[in-house]
Formats: sequence, structure tokens, C-alpha cells
Amino acid sequence: MNNTLHYLSDDLNWFPSPSHALDEPAGLLAIGGDLNPQRVFNGYQQGIFPWYSSAEPIMWWSPDPRAVINISDIRVNKSLRKFLNKCNYSVSINTQFDQVISHCAKPRPNSEGTWIISEMKTCYQQLHKSGHSHSIEVWEIDNNGKKLVGGLYGVLVGNCFCGESMFSLKPNASKLALICLANLLKDFEGAFIDCQLPNPYLMSMGASLISRDLYLERLTDSRKQRLPISVFSSKFIQWQTFISLYDYR
Repeated sequence: MNNTLHYLSDDLNWFPSPSHALDEPAGLLAIGGDLNPQRVFNGYQQGIFPWYSSAEPIMWWSPDPRAVINISDIRVNKSLRKFLNKCNYSVSINTQFDQVISHCAKPRPNSEGTWIISEMKTCYQQLHKSGHSHSIEVWEIDNNGKKLVGGLYGVLVGNCFCGESMFSLKPNASKLALICLANLLKDFEGAFIDCQLPNPYLMSMGASLISRDLYLERLTDSRKQRLPISVFSSKFIQWQTFISLYDYR
């Protein structure tokens, strides 16, 4: 099948087949449209996500291969386990989504900018209000109270959590958020975390690469599942009760 760059129509439901994505730039599938939350969520359901900078048009991607984390592959090595057993962190679910995405949107060191521009933030905030996007927050607790020091957010499609971004202001805070996310999903058959693109950090935590075709097959299966609302209800969780269950890896 020919690799073709498509321009989106006004139809919020329509996306070209991911098989049309370009080889260069790798995974670029379509341009245009808007960030209407319905369009964006429809994209996620088809393995397609928006990613662009403020000076660029809206671009839609479906990379091949795809980085994923199988829940059973999450890695907690000996040094991380030792740190987590001693840290004064607390973890919550969906209590500070706006704060998490604002932290994620801040430029990283040695970075020229951020792809989480104001329009993107607004879109994911709307998806959060409609129950499609969720956050995990990590807090540091001391004598002055608690402070948000890490977290992540993403979009839930059935029992696939499509991770979008994470941040960490203190050691291992984002790693704890990722471990807690895996624990939330571990009891649901076929659940996995979509990391979209690989990087050394994610690979060190257990991410692996699979073909786009296999990813889309798994995503189709995931769409048939519905997690109980209680899984991502707004709450604090006792993560210390399950961290010891992870083997050194």
C-alpha cells in the first residue's frame, strides 16, 4: 500500500488507515483538522495521536514500530526498590490533573520548547472532564505538608492506557507514578501501556517495541474491554502495600 500524507476533512470520525503513514518522517499520517476532543479520542481508538509544535500545523502520527509496556514487564530494580522503601512519597489518582499537565508542559532542560501548547492542554483537560484522560500524582510529604513532585497523564482506551507525558521534580517520582499505573491495570487481562515512541527511560522501565500491526490488533482487543469506574476514581492509594510484590529486574 502506498504511503500517503492525508489532510483531514471536517468529519470528526474519519482518519486514514495507519498503514498509509509515511516512512519519513516516520509515522506521520495526516495533517490538519482540529483538536476537538471527539476527534482526538477517535484518533486514539485507531492508534493515532496528535503531536506538533506551536509553529507547525496539527500533525497526526501512527509510528511503526510502537513502544509498549506489558504490565508483567514493568521493572523495579534493587536500587529503585530500596529508594521507594525509604521515601516519603504519597500517590493519588485524578486529584490534580491540571497541575500534572501544566508541569508536563514546561520545557525540559536543553529543550527549545514544548509540544504541550495551550490548545493541547485544553483538549486533554476536556478529555479528562469527559472521563477519557487520567492522571497519577506523586507527592512528597514533610513537616510543611505535601508538594506535587511527579506524575503522568494519558488517555484510556478500553484497558490500554495511552501515556502522553510525565514529569519528575524529585528522584524517581515519575517512576513511582508509572509503577502505580501498572499496578492499577495488572488485574485486567490484556491490559497494557502505550508509550508511543521509545526512549532510554521507558526502555529501562520495561518498554519493548512491537509492530504497528500487532499494536493495532491489541488495541482492537482493548477497546472491547471496559474497566470499572473505580479503577481511576479520584483517590489516594496505598502504594506501599504492593511495591514489595515486584521482583528485582
